Amino acid sequence: MIKTFLEKQKPKIDAEIEKLLNRKWSKKEIERFVGKIEYEIDEKGAQNSLLIPIWDLLDRGGKRWRPALMLSIAKSFGANEEQILPFTPIPELIHNGTLMVDDIEDRSELRRGKKAIHLIYGEDVAINTGNAMYYLPLVIIKEKEGEIGEKKAKKLYEVYVEEMIKLAFGQGLDIWWHNKEHGEKISENEYLQMTAFKTGTLARMAAKFGAILGGANDGEIKKIGKFAESIGVAFQIQDDVLNIAPSKEWGKSIGDDITEGKITLIVIKALEELDEKKGKQLMQILSEHTRDKKKIETAISLIKETQGVEYAKNKTKELVKSAWRDVEKILPEGENKKTLEAFANYLIEREI
Repeated sequence: MIKTFLEKQKPKIDAEIEKLLNRKWSKKEIERFVGKIEYEIDEKGAQNSLLIPIWDLLDRGGKRWRPALMLSIAKSFGANEEQILPFTPIPELIHNGTLMVDDIEDRSELRRGKKAIHLIYGEDVAINTGNAMYYLPLVIIKEKEGEIGEKKAKKLYEVYVEEMIKLAFGQGLDIWWHNKEHGEKISENEYLQMTAFKTGTLARMAAKFGAILGGANDGEIKKIGKFAESIGVAFQIQDDVLNIAPSKEWGKSIGDDITEGKITLIVIKALEELDEKKGKQLMQILSEHTRDKKKIETAISLIKETQGVEYAKNKTKELVKSAWRDVEKILPEGENKKTLEAFANYLIEREI
């Protein structure tokens, strides 16, 4: 059901991205984002340093589930699809910007089955482009303010600022944990909070945007945001699972989390169960940031001796079911509500 739903929404969302980011920039299109150009603009330079890397990543695919979530939530509150569609590029552009920067920070080599953007265009271009993708879609709110009203526009801006700050905190913690010597243990709740900031943020932003545009009240916006956050956290945990136990369709390197030295929920649970010697061995490999296949296989093997993977999978279900119990009470019965419930289940059971 949800695969079909996402496949149906993707062309609509991609069409809106095309409207926002024409594949060839003219001076007039650049001025849409930066305002009137006082001197002269190097259109080719802007194209090569920003637009081409953006489309390189966007054209590789992606499920577009965050904008689809926004659309579904807005419709659940009675919004017209045509009015909401222009806003859908916002979480998608920001998400892809985070991927571009994240791949540099994590020293990743693959993204969606191809070379990471920074390995093609350079780290300087990828960092700048990724940051630009955080802000380019905000022009949508500016242009649509007259249509949605000042009050809703103000709420959208407030949510954007709050969530982007949380995103930086989450990414900061993740980087700190996998760059340090792991001298202290990270608790499960600390991991969940980091993930709620890092991966829950854009799901939460998309959901809150949908609720605001759909006319929900503050209490409803908060609850729908918490539900979406749980989906985002579950999505990240499932990503951690697939990184060491992938499906055939997995488009990233296997064991990247080991190379990066990431402290995931799987690792936290594994360390609780492994004896002292094996626990130290696992932590030693994580601290080395190794690309040695044998060491990566050893780390994965140690984790699989425990219930870490199974525990993580069960945790995703627990988080989403708990959040759903709160949100199902405020959503009117109908297809959109059924879609949202199925949406959550799909994302935590996915294989890619």
